[in-house]
Amino acid sequence: MKTSVPAGVFKAKCLHLLDEVHDRRREYLITKRGHPVARLVPVGQAAPEVFGRMRGTAEIVADIVAPVGERWDADE
Repeated sequence: MKTSVPAGVFKAKCLHLLDEVHDRRREYLITKRGHPVARLVPVGQAAPEVFGRMRGTAEIVADIVAPVGERWDADE
């Protein structure tokens, strides 16, 4: 939901409007002399880091490099 607010009203009610944006996820368009100059929108969650995202989610339980002692068909 987007509501238009004149800059003077925004200046007078800034803290209240910030609470509205945070609590009710409202969006405000701030205008000056009827022209839009800024938008006040709720902050989304920060994007997760790409590198290291899976750190700590796997566990090595055995040696994954050593031979297991079984013969494969490909060995022949």
